[in-house]
Amino acid sequence: MTALDLLESLNLLDENEHIEAKRASEAGKSILETICAFANEPVLGGGWLLLGVVREDQALFPAYEVEGIDHPEKLSTDIATQCRNSFNQPVRVEINTETIHGKTVLVVHVPEAQPQDKPIFFKAQGLPKGAFRRISSTDQHCTDDDLAVFYQGRQTESFDATLVADTSLDDLSPEAIADYRQSRAEANPDAEELRWSDEDLLQSLGCIRRNPQAVWQPTVAGLMLFGKPVALRRCFPMMRVDYIRVPGREWIPQPDRRFDTIDLRDPLLRLVRRAQAAILDDLPKGFALDEGDLQRRDTPAIPLRVIREALVNALMHRSYRSHSPVQIIRYANRLEIRNPGFSLKSQDHLGEPGSQLRNPKIAAALYDTRLAETKGSGIRVMRESMGQAGLTPPLFESDRGNDQFVARYFFHHFLGAEDIAWLAQFKDLHLSEDEAKALIVVREAGALNNGTYRELTKVDTLTASQALRRLRDAGLLAQKGRGSATYYVPTERLLDSGLSSKPEALSSESDALSTKLDSLSTKADDLSTNPEGLSAMLANEQDAQRKALLNELPGALAARIGAIGQRHPPGEVCDAIVEICRLRDWRAEELATLLQRHSRYVRNNYLRPLMRDGRLTMTNPNEPSDPQQAYRAVASDQRDLPT
Repeated sequence: MTALDLLESLNLLDENEHIEAKRASEAGKSILETICAFANEPVLGGGWLLLGVVREDQALFPAYEVEGIDHPEKLSTDIATQCRNSFNQPVRVEINTETIHGKTVLVVHVPEAQPQDKPIFFKAQGLPKGAFRRISSTDQHCTDDDLAVFYQGRQTESFDATLVADTSLDDLSPEAIADYRQSRAEANPDAEELRWSDEDLLQSLGCIRRNPQAVWQPTVAGLMLFGKPVALRRCFPMMRVDYIRVPGREWIPQPDRRFDTIDLRDPLLRLVRRAQAAILDDLPKGFALDEGDLQRRDTPAIPLRVIREALVNALMHRSYRSHSPVQIIRYANRLEIRNPGFSLKSQDHLGEPGSQLRNPKIAAALYDTRLAETKGSGIRVMRESMGQAGLTPPLFESDRGNDQFVARYFFHHFLGAEDIAWLAQFKDLHLSEDEAKALIVVREAGALNNGTYRELTKVDTLTASQALRRLRDAGLLAQKGRGSATYYVPTERLLDSGLSSKPEALSSESDALSTKLDSLSTKADDLSTNPEGLSAMLANEQDAQRKALLNELPGALAARIGAIGQRHPPGEVCDAIVEICRLRDWRAEELATLLQRHSRYVRNNYLRPLMRDGRLTMTNPNEPSDPQQAYRAVASDQRDLPT
């Protein structure tokens, strides 16, 4: 990349995992730490430093400006010398001198070190303190766990091919092996391995190996695919699937009171089927009555093929080094699957042919039984299936910092009549088709970042950043975070722009926008599900949650809350909130459900002013962003409240 390319990326995206900007008057510690981090970070492919620029934070929109370097030749020599002498292994960086606006800058490209050379660390500091990793836009000291990742990366065999200590062939389930044989026969009745003994079959799958004592012993893949439940619990106590049902659209932090959970632990083939059954039993369903049929046909809110592929992807690509469960979280408006282990494949290339497999032995078994799609096609299949069903495209988020992969599948039918009428309120902004898509998704998901916008619209990083900033400048999105951690949330203007109680008032405007979005809109007649029925089911569920909360209130107070409309005077709403919070501690999400408003709107427009006035206080004021944060009335607030 040239210096101009790097500067443009910085001003659109800020510093990120690939690019770092520094003033750099000398080859100091900060530069060398970044070089060490770029060289170490697995799968990153190295990174770029742009030296001689400074971030102007006092401007209306902070940006990077060229300051220049006085002695570029000396700085280049110093950096090259330090990279050769300071680390345990020489780091061969590429340094180029370029000019921007008449000022000299240095472009330093740091290649990723080979697995056998990692970790790169400062000789004077030793390990682990002298090694760094590139996490998001920061350089972080390595821990002992990080070092384990580097050392394991030197192995030629995958982790799922390693032996599991304290196990024997007795820990493998004959029923699970028979299950595999049956699934393999259904996929290919002539498969040669079906005629082999169990021992030969397991050996061919990489599920057993001889240990140093020449005794056959299960590998990680063998235990995951064929292990008895008692062996799985003993050797991998946290490697299970948790199905969690959460009321509403946001995570509720009190598990003993606020959601139901099912823990699933079985060999993988059976685990996929059990998890799929748990999801299907709980998902909202639409129905259709085909012409000539006497019986209706129920269909889940998310296509069955998508559910199966989502589960297989999570279990096939998860990190089995991480002792964490796969979580399937069923919210009111979406299904969310979280598995430990970021995607080895760049998020920009998800859905393209080809796979980068973390667990090749497990993947091979799932491909052989046709549980997994053709290599590299699972993401594409899910996107196509959701599109054919007229649903919002699935969203995928690979989080390298937290080492997890999150997939979100919405029940919401994409760009139907209600969406088009809702978007018509922003007609004056002349939204593009991609921007319209983004607003629908951020309304449903509550947040959007550059990667999600790119995934949704198939544009490049810079185009996505420009579009998001335009929506921000239009007052529809609010920007949070910085650098690669930048994301956008809906503003009050967007959240308060609900559909009119008289949709016909919007018909003339929605007709105009409908023409523009016709290529995106699905044909309702072709859908096998019933979006109106689904919407009604979700609305009924939300109503049930609100009624349960209203039942906790005294009769007079419950009647007052029930009478509060969308345009009720803020002062009266605040008084009611204080009275509610005298009864017990309430979270913002609970208050939002009672008041039929978005939780962010409740925080910004009611809770913050009440805390500023000294009428409410946080239950955990030392950590304002605590997910279990709740609010209580201040005892000294004795003003008269209306009854």
